[in-house]
Amino acid sequence: MHGGDHAARLAAAQREAAARGVDALLVTPGPDLQYLVGYDAVPLERLTCLVVPATGEPVLVAPRLEVLAAQASPVGSLGLAIRSWGELDDPYALVASQVPEAARVGLDNHMWAEKVLALRAAMPEVEQVLAGPVLAALRMRKGPDEVQALLAAGAAIDRVHAAVPGLLRPGRTEREIGADIAELILEAGHVRVDFIIVGSGPNGASPHHEVSDRVLESGDVVVVDIGGTMPDGYRSDCTRTYALGAVPDEFVASYGVLQQAQQTAVDFARAGVTCEGVDRAARDVLESAGMGDLFIHRTGHGIGLETHEEPYIVAGNTLVLDAGMAFSIEPGFYVDGRYGARIEDIVIATEDGVLVANHQPRELVIV
Repeated sequence: MHGGDHAARLAAAQREAAARGVDALLVTPGPDLQYLVGYDAVPLERLTCLVVPATGEPVLVAPRLEVLAAQASPVGSLGLAIRSWGELDDPYALVASQVPEAARVGLDNHMWAEKVLALRAAMPEVEQVLAGPVLAALRMRKGPDEVQALLAAGAAIDRVHAAVPGLLRPGRTEREIGADIAELILEAGHVRVDFIIVGSGPNGASPHHEVSDRVLESGDVVVVDIGGTMPDGYRSDCTRTYALGAVPDEFVASYGVLQQAQQTAVDFARAGVTCEGVDRAARDVLESAGMGDLFIHRTGHGIGLETHEEPYIVAGNTLVLDAGMAFSIEPGFYVDGRYGARIEDIVIATEDGVLVANHQPRELVIV
């Protein structure tokens, strides 16, 4: 498995739940289930639910036809009890019966609404809260195996960015380039393409633009933000900005400020500083150059088994970074109708700085 011992993670989740006054965690398929027991179950209308009481033995409630799949996952070697249910059984009552004394249960943040409401009906006297705060406290701090997984994911997406300049030329559409990038993401070792942003010219001013039929033109600035999932479930995410030939001097000057802002935040980040402090480090550089109003999003987000997870690098987040916390540093600037730019690296906090997962040039790459 990746990321340490699942038994240790379950034990840590139980301690954290108890400390927060949560009697049991109820976790359906998704990143929380994968993190706790290594089971990357397919979300289905039939209920699969890991029941983690604050004290006592965790149990996996699963449809009978999913039991073999569960046993083939790390659940099998974990020795976790599996309570199966048949097509005519009530799985929600089965979950409720596993924690008869619970007064407050934590539901994983991505649980489908139909399952939340069915569990409420099965446990009408039990308070439902989010399991997110309990599990984020664990998932934010990456173990050594997880750090290596993120570094490997970073190296894989770097190989894709190394090939991007060869795809960019006038006359091609964003969609055509995106299709080529998708193939490269898989060839680089990912098992899934999570997102591809090819924002050329004015489309670059929309941070979450994906691809369109816009044809690239000479003089375009192109923002390429891409990421995928590796076989172990860990994610990549990296942005570089390219130019097709000569671009306006004002853009080149602004890009230099952006590069300074990104590097300043990378240099500032380490265990012991706050999330909002890292955001401020990047923002101050842009604001001092009169570009503060062009930086319209947070500086970064956590990453691991999800592309976006805690911690969030944003004003108001006073969380102090710990060694092992992994997140993006990705300031940008966006001029409506003209262009945008962003530089993004994934970093992992250490006691005296950060490990940087991405190493493609941060300078403006002129194709």
